[in-house]
This record gives sequence, C-alpha cells and structure tokens, in this order.
Amino acid sequence: MKDVVISGYSETPFSRARVDKGEPRLTAEEYYAWALELLLQNTGLEKKDLKGQGVGVIGSEWPHSEIWSAEVVQNLGLEPKFLVRADHGGANAAALLVQGAFAIHAGFVEHFLLIGADAPLSITAPGSRTWRYEEDYMKPFGTMGPNSMIAMVMRRYMHQHNAKPEHFGKISITQRQHASLNPNAYLKKPLTMEEYLNSRLISDPLRLLDICIWVNGGFALLLSRRDRAKEITDKPVSILGFGEWHNPEAENQLKDITTTGIKIAAEQAYKMAGKRPSDMKFFQPYDDYTVAVLMQLEEAGFCSKGEGGRFIEQTDISHRGDLPVNTSGGQLSAGQAGMAGGFLHIVEAVRQIRGEAGERQVKDANIGLVTALGGLAFGGTFIHNYAIILGGE
Repeated sequence: MKDVVISGYSETPFSRARVDKGEPRLTAEEYYAWALELLLQNTGLEKKDLKGQGVGVIGSEWPHSEIWSAEVVQNLGLEPKFLVRADHGGANAAALLVQGAFAIHAGFVEHFLLIGADAPLSITAPGSRTWRYEEDYMKPFGTMGPNSMIAMVMRRYMHQHNAKPEHFGKISITQRQHASLNPNAYLKKPLTMEEYLNSRLISDPLRLLDICIWVNGGFALLLSRRDRAKEITDKPVSILGFGEWHNPEAENQLKDITTTGIKIAAEQAYKMAGKRPSDMKFFQPYDDYTVAVLMQLEEAGFCSKGEGGRFIEQTDISHRGDLPVNTSGGQLSAGQAGMAGGFLHIVEAVRQIRGEAGERQVKDANIGLVTALGGLAFGGTFIHNYAIILGGE
C-alpha cells in the first residue's frame, strides 16, 4: 500500500501505579490524553489539523464500552469524519492500522489516528472478562485463565519438539537486556539464566519470567497519505505489506496446538511486500509469553517448524545480533499496557526504521516484521493473527 505511510508516533512511560515508588496512578482516559499530547508535540500538529480525519481506538471492557469510541474522542476533543474501534485484544493496534490504511487508500481521509491506552493496574480498572466456555468447560477441571491455557501449549511444544527451558530463558533474558536500554520500559534490571530458571512456576512448565508484565500506558500512531506526510516528517515509514487470519481451523479444534495463524498472515505480508524472511532486519513479535515468540519465529519463516529452540540456541537475537527480536524489551520486560499492548511492537518498529532507538538501535534497520496475536481460543491458540512489514524510504 504505497500511498499510505506512518508519519508520527508516541509512547508514554509505563507505570504499575506504585505510588510508594513515585509512579503515577492514572486512568485509561488520562493515558489517552497523554499519548495524544505527545503525538502532537512530536509531529508539530494541532488538534484542529485532525478535524474531519480518521480516528481508531481500542475496545474497552468498561461498563459503558458500548459507546467507548465516542467517549474517547469526546474526552480528547477530536472531531473525526471516520471513527472505528477494535476489539481484537493484543491485535488491536494491528487491526486499526489495517483499517486506517484502507480508509486512506480509498480516499476517504488523508490522516488516520490510531490511539490506544489502558490502565489495568489503576484502582478504577474493571475486572477481567470471562468467556462462557471458561466457566463451563475449563474452570471445573482446574484450567484458570490464559496462563493455564498457554502452559498446555508450552508443555506440548516442549514434548513434541524437544525444547528446553533454557531456550525460553534466552528470549526472556535478551528482551530484558533490550529493556535496560529503553527509557520507557518498566523492568530494566539485568536477568541471568539462573534467575530465570529459579523463577517460580505459575502453571507448569510456565514460569513467572515467561509471562508479560502488566503496566499502565498509552500510545498513538498517525497514518497519512504519502503526499500529506511530507508536511509532517522527513522520515515516513512505509507499510510494505500486511496479512491477517482469524480463528484458524474454525471447523474443528486445532490439530496441532503449537501453531497459530501467523504462518498464513506472514505469507500474505511477504507476498504483498515482495520480500522474504531473510530480508527482515529485525522482528517484533507479539510476546505475551516466551513460547509465543518461539512459535512465531517458526511461522514467520525464520526457521522450520519444531526448530525454534535450536534457532534460539544458535542465533544472536540481541539488537546487535543476527536477528534482533523485540528490541524494546517487549511485553515481557517493557510491559503490556493491557488491551493497548500490541502498540508496543509497531511503535518500536517505527522507531527503529527512523533511527530513533538510541542505544538499542539496530544497524541498517530499514525493514522489519511485526506480528500481533489476540484472543486465546478454546481448543487452540490465538484467534486474531496479524503480520505487518514496515520499511523506510
């Protein structure tokens, strides 16, 4: 989609609302406002410049969520021509990016603001959702939420492909190293393999350090028609290709629970961009769990199915390595801002391509792959699957 580019971005610092540590305790609405303020500062735009354009917000689980998108734009003082919201969980940001790109490509708007924030650790945050199948078919047998579900996937993967705890540990340790170089990341203390292996089991074989850390935070991205982007930045980021796939193998439970729909989505993205996995300078995979990173390395084409553990063992995935992975620290260490968590990976990709990643800057980072996952499925893995290839000029 050559006529649409990313012309701006913003990301707030992350917090766990620890007032005793001087951290802010803000609502999701306040993080929305903060993210927009930072975007306007970064782009030199004013709110009036977005009047009559497009806006996309992430879904909410709040009691008044039926009109959440309307409340967000009202609170922010925005007057869009086109307003959408995404309810794709971890894939919210990717879903909005695709919708916004289509809106600009169709000539309906010239700019599209993607904005997302969440504050799961604030005192006013709502309780987590429960799907009916969890109550009826999972909790009675001791399966309690996403951690238990992904633990079964992880155990199956380890059994089927001879993966070792150390393989998952290397992912966690490397991403912590990246987080230590990210001013906005929440967890910065260096991590050792011994600390990883000694971290407590949450749902065997899933350890504490295999799981993302919840934070409060907000993000914004601005998509623009290419000719209009020149008024905003001299470093536009192109959307070279994207793909998506939802509820894979819908006719039945997955035949192999160690797979996702990323393989299909990535193939679409590579085809649209005219690129191959070997062309990617970095990879920003959705990382609510370490095992999700391992599976996506395989499905995105960086190694063969079942070879993820060996690939991790033999490959330098640091920001200076063979295939830099989650250079922001990812959700494992930078933090997962609730339903806005998927913004982290896109924002980091944009930052890398623009050469604005500071000490963790990847050399010659002119093209990279971002993936997004959302919604753990009953009898499967993830319902929403996205792959996006971004590149510089």
